[in-house]
Amino acid sequence: MKLTDVLNYDLVQFGFSATDKKEALDKLTSMLVEKNIIASKENFLNALLAREAQSTTGVGENVAIPHAKSVDFNKAMIVYAKSDEGVEWESFDGQPAKHIFMICAPDGGADEHLKALASLSQALMDADVKAGLDAATTKEDVEKVFADFVAKTEAPKEEKQAAPSGEKPYIIAVTACPTGIAHTFMAAEKIKETAKAMGLDVKVETNGQIGVENKLTKEDIERAAGIIVAADKKVEVARFDGRPTIMTKVADGINKPEELIQTILDGKAPIYKHDGAVEDSEDSSANESIGRRAYKHLMEGVSNMLPFVVAGGILIALSFIWGINSFDPKDPSYNKVAEVLFYFGKISFSMMLPILAGFIGRSIADRPGFIVGMIGGILADPSILGLKSDLLAYTPSGFLGALVAGFLAGGIIHVLKIAFSWMPRSLDGIKPIFLFPILGSLIMGLLMIFLINAPMASVMEGLKHFIESLNGSGKFILGFVVAAMMAIDMGGPINKAAYVTGTALLTSAGSAGSDVMAAVMIGGMVPPLAIAISATINKNIWPKAQRSGALVNYVMGLAFITEGAIPFAASNPARVIPPLFISSGIAGALSMTFGIVSKAPHGGIFAVFANAVSNQLMYLLALVIGAVLGALLLIASLSFGKKIVN
Repeated sequence: MKLTDVLNYDLVQFGFSATDKKEALDKLTSMLVEKNIIASKENFLNALLAREAQSTTGVGENVAIPHAKSVDFNKAMIVYAKSDEGVEWESFDGQPAKHIFMICAPDGGADEHLKALASLSQALMDADVKAGLDAATTKEDVEKVFADFVAKTEAPKEEKQAAPSGEKPYIIAVTACPTGIAHTFMAAEKIKETAKAMGLDVKVETNGQIGVENKLTKEDIERAAGIIVAADKKVEVARFDGRPTIMTKVADGINKPEELIQTILDGKAPIYKHDGAVEDSEDSSANESIGRRAYKHLMEGVSNMLPFVVAGGILIALSFIWGINSFDPKDPSYNKVAEVLFYFGKISFSMMLPILAGFIGRSIADRPGFIVGMIGGILADPSILGLKSDLLAYTPSGFLGALVAGFLAGGIIHVLKIAFSWMPRSLDGIKPIFLFPILGSLIMGLLMIFLINAPMASVMEGLKHFIESLNGSGKFILGFVVAAMMAIDMGGPINKAAYVTGTALLTSAGSAGSDVMAAVMIGGMVPPLAIAISATINKNIWPKAQRSGALVNYVMGLAFITEGAIPFAASNPARVIPPLFISSGIAGALSMTFGIVSKAPHGGIFAVFANAVSNQLMYLLALVIGAVLGALLLIASLSFGKKIVN
């Protein structure tokens, strides 16, 4: 399928404007209804928004490529809209989208939209295409831009597929991203474009949703001066054993291909050493530092754990509306609805430790690591399943024990792989589904019971006693630190470190609640609220495209969704993050000083009104002080120097 076959030039829009991507998608889908292309916009709009919820389709350099499937379409099409001011799209480079390409694909259409998207991604990396789109004022201009690109890329096929000359250095690369769509192909085009500009021969393999394309051969690998693996997911790298290989993230393939290529040409690329594992595919970060790999495994566990924590925490918080013990049939405040909410919340919340350990283990050692990690997470606190025995009558190690169990699961599976490497390959199939789960679970159980739980429980108890012993300035400083961490990267590793600490202490504290959890939650609520208040007081400090989005942050902040502040922080981090950091820290410090505890790990204002937070009035006071302080600091910071005016 050619790119020019799916671009609908009759639907091209110029002078397109919207306050944010949601409004932009609403306008574009409404236009499809007006043109009688689809009967109703609801299904397709929801599909587009669901795709945006997975990860932004703002691919950077003022381009957004929203896409989705729907039964409303008989064939794939691409709709182009050009915005002079740009639309805020939460792009990874923080730039607004001026060129919006909406891909509409039929449901069950053999992934036509993926093929079109791959071709479109390649076109948008072409300098002539970008220049042509910037200058275009009519649909005929747009049509010519893409017709010229297709003619340029398809005409010389024989020349493009010819073998490397042998006279130039030869660079090869592999690109891949988790979704296997835009970034995969944009990185590939950028590497090829840069290599050719440097006078090199180049070949790039893409691992996208369409599958592996332009696959590297043994001859390619042997002849190459070096290899670039720009990937954020597993790709086949055992074939690069003994070759100069740079392992990096896919964004580096887009943003700094020249630096990567020059490292190879200078002979500074490390020699990749394959570890001899059974799998044919390895993590693309195999040459990263131990700390970086450990962090990625930890984030895999934390990101999968958080939905269980959020769902469980909010359900438990809602059960407190009828009273803090209204779930208990023996309590005078008992309510059946409260009991149901509390019961379901406890089920979700109790999965936190097994999910954390299981997904860390899976990240390290695939499915065998998952089952062994889950066993370790359960044994970190057997009471979550109501397990009772004299053997299991130990102090639960809680969050720290589950954390150790996750990494231990990966290590156990790797040891078992080595221990059973002598078995014939014909028996490889029984290892991951029989030998490794059985032996791994047994080893994990013995290690958790006799080696891991006691010391980890001691560490958790020590941390609890230390925090309980703090008073005065100690409480103030601790509250400031954990709350400020929530505002530094707003959903990133520092934010998650603070949140995980709060949930760990809350889990350990049980029904008593945790003052650290209360400080963490208020620290995450302040950034969006500060942005919303600042826009209410002085809307001119934010670009026009962001103003409506700023007001939405009232809801985001009250619901404890810190990520609502990300687009605003990304637009001017040096001026936005410090005010948020300071104001969140002050709110957290006040919360700790007032002695406020939270019995729920999430919920924001809902947790407050549901009595899951003690001393609600003082907690709300701390929140108001932090949010207003943050707004005033933002106004001062953004007004100092060059004022942002549209």
